[in-house]
Order: sequence, then C-alpha cells, then structure tokens
Amino acid sequence: MTGLKTTAMTTEEMQASRALKKSQTDWARVRREAAADIEPALDEDSPDAATVMREAVTLRRAGRPKGSGNKEQVSIRFDQDVLAAFRATGPGWQTRMNDALKEWLRTHSLIV
Repeated sequence: MTGLKTTAMTTEEMQASRALKKSQTDWARVRREAAADIEPALDEDSPDAATVMREAVTLRRAGRPKGSGNKEQVSIRFDQDVLAAFRATGPGWQTRMNDALKEWLRTHSLIV
C-alpha cells in the first residue's frame, strides 16, 4: 500500500511502551494541535501519507445514507395480512406502502 508507514511493534507493545512512558510521541502536543485544528507536519518518510489517509476517511461513510428529511419515524400497527402482502412485493415495500397511503389520501376526503 503506497504512502502507508509500517511499524515494528504490535499494538500491545505500543500500548505497553506508552504506559511505561517510553513512547516517543508527544501526546500533549498532539492533543493541543488537534484542538487548535493545526495540521500535522509532513512526514519526511512519506509526505503524502496524511493526504492518502484523509482521502480514505472521506470515502468511507458509515451507516445509512442521509434521508430526505421529510419523513417521520412512528410506531404503528397493521394487520398481519396487510404487512405480508406488501412485504411479499420485495425490497422497497415500505416505500410502496407509503405511496399507497398517499394515493388513498388523494382520492378520499378526511374532513369529518
């Protein structure tokens, strides 16, 4: 993998080294610079490592995609046969159920 630096220590060895205060990293400085939003200096062994890592993190998106913002989550009970019929239509059944309810609203007056 280009741009990535390898280490000769395992994670456990690095944690033990840090616990014994043998770490060569100035963690206080790292925290100060991160809090002040200061970019780290370029690594002389791999000057493009920070850029490569940022690009990889930017591409990685965890969780569900952002929704449209016009839907509300509710808890509702339907008859089992109604749910079974919509679920039998395959993926996207909730959207189709929502569309069916919208169509019903277009054709029926809700004024009592």
